[in-house]
Formats: sequence, structure tokens, C-alpha cells
Amino acid sequence: MKTIQFIADDKKELEFSETLKKRVNEYFKSNNISQKGNFWMYLKAFILLSTYILSFLIVVLFPLGPLMGFLMAILMGIGEAGIGMSVMHDAAHGAFSKRKWVNSFFASTMFILGSNVLNWKIQHNLLHHTYTNIYGYDQDISTKAAIRLSDHAPLKKYHRFQFIYAFLLYGLMTISKLFSDLTQLLEFNRSGITKAQKRNGRKEIILLILSKIVYFTTLLVLPILFSPFSWWQVLIGFLLMHLTAGIIMSVIFQMAHVVEGTEQPLPDQNGAIHHDWLVHQLRTTADFAPRNIILNWYVGGLNFQVEHHLFSNICHIHYKNIAPIVQRTASEFGIVYNVKPTFLKALQSHVKRLKELGK
Repeated sequence: MKTIQFIADDKKELEFSETLKKRVNEYFKSNNISQKGNFWMYLKAFILLSTYILSFLIVVLFPLGPLMGFLMAILMGIGEAGIGMSVMHDAAHGAFSKRKWVNSFFASTMFILGSNVLNWKIQHNLLHHTYTNIYGYDQDISTKAAIRLSDHAPLKKYHRFQFIYAFLLYGLMTISKLFSDLTQLLEFNRSGITKAQKRNGRKEIILLILSKIVYFTTLLVLPILFSPFSWWQVLIGFLLMHLTAGIIMSVIFQMAHVVEGTEQPLPDQNGAIHHDWLVHQLRTTADFAPRNIILNWYVGGLNFQVEHHLFSNICHIHYKNIAPIVQRTASEFGIVYNVKPTFLKALQSHVKRLKELGK
């Protein structure tokens, strides 16, 4: 894959970036606090992991009826989404802890969710964060099944209805990852990205296949053998868990980049974006519901997506405190800071963008 250069034609953008980084670093220095996680981050990880694991153990070890079994599956889905957004995400960015092994341990919770850590780091950390909202580079805005997420993607007649059916397909996000991980990893191997990450492609494929076997054995075979549920009830519960997690994570992710005011620029013929990289992040990303304390806790600060893209090495528990610094600095330099005041406003904005992208 060709790389893109970010070139600031306006030197004020460089001044903005330096000023912003200086102010954020000064915030942590003056308050004598670490940029990584603290006790509250570990407590959150414990709560979310317990929600997922204990719900599964209850299904396997206790004689539940179908209704309670399905409720446990939904609770597992809620826990799965929470782990993905609040635990694995920070750890994969190296933001959970100062200790590398702690980040590696919690990043590995991706395997508990049935997916692959290396795939995530390449798709998300490398491609999405570097080339945010650039079609052909950022896979997050590639067309998903029948959902058109970019102005530059091919337009089909059925896309005019995507604002209606998109949310049903969002529920398939984690299910599709279960089966698309292998083809994605093979593509990363062919393109040379895996090698560039100093990883052995063949070993990664073997690890991926083994992890899938362990995952399906644990989540499907064990409940069939040890719970009172039949195989088809276990399968329904498994799908219900993934549908719950999929729609939660998809909606949260989409409301950060596919809403009104977020741009989708293309590089010029020389492979250049004519903005500083930090400014590019502000032009392609949006915050939402910054005052919603419960939402902020559960989604791992992904409602402060601007701050996350500017400082992905900082733990999300600090985003709410550095957000005013980012907003004030952007205002001083005349740079738009895109924020939707509530979850509902952000959701409405995403629906409107889906309508626009379907026309």
C-alpha cells in the first residue's frame, strides 16, 4: 500500500499542533498525573470482564430456563462490547498502562471476543488512525455489505434505503469478524503489512486458527455439553450475544466519523493531504455527548473521539479533562471542533449522513 504525506500548506496548522501538544503535556505535568490508566481503569476492566465471564459461567453451571439463558446472552453481548471499547481498545494502543506486558495482557482480551489482536492493530491502529476517513486506506469507511459509508464508494440503487436497514446489518459486525479475520490476515500477509510489523505471517495464521478453535469450543461446545440447553438454543444465544455487541460497537464507531461535518478527503495525484496530520484528525472526527457520564464510562471515552485520535497513547479516562484544552486551542486557531451535544443528536446526524450517502 502506498503511503500518504500530510503537508501543512498553512504554517498556522503547525503552530496549532505544537501549541496543543505543549498544553496537553503541561496539563499532566502540572497536575502530576500519569497519561496512562489508574485504579479506576483496572476496576472498570474487572467489572466488564466479570460481566462477560460470569454470565457465561451462569449459563453453563446453573439450570436456567430459556428466557434467563437469552437474557444472559444479551448481558454477555453488553459485556463483550464494553470489553472491546473500554479495555482491549486502550490496551492495544498501549494506553492502558505504562507496563508493556499489562497492555499486551489486556489487548489479548480480543481473543476472548473471538477475534485477532494483530488484525485489529493493523486495521485500527495503523490504517484507521493514520489515514482517518481516507477512502481506499481507512477500512472503517469501506462499504460494509450493503452499507455505503463513503462519498467515493460506488453507489447502488438500494443504498437509498440504507438509513433504514443499516442498523440491522450493524448487528452482524462481530459475527462477520469471526469469519473474515482469516481472509483479512491473508491479505495483510500478501500486501507485506504483516512483515512490516515484524511479525511472521505463517505463525500468525496458525495462532489465529487455533484461537478460533478454542473460542468456538468454549462458547458453543461447552454449553451444549454441560448446560440444559439444546444445540439450537445455544446457537441462538450465541448469535444474540454477537448481535447485541455488534450493534452497540458499530453505532458508537460510526457516530465518530460518519456524521455531519466530518470530511472524507482524498490525496492529490502526488499522494498528499494538504493539512497537518493533527488538523486532519479534527476535520475527519467528531465528539458526541461529552457530558454523558454513564455513556463515557461504558464506551471507553469513544464519545471523545477527537481527543482519542489526537492522543491515542493517552488513556481514555483523561479525555474529558483534556477535551476543553483541545476545544479552546482549536477555537484560537480557527479550526472547527466537531461535537454533537447528545447521543440522540449524534445518532440523528449519522442517519442523515446515511441518507446523503445513499443518494
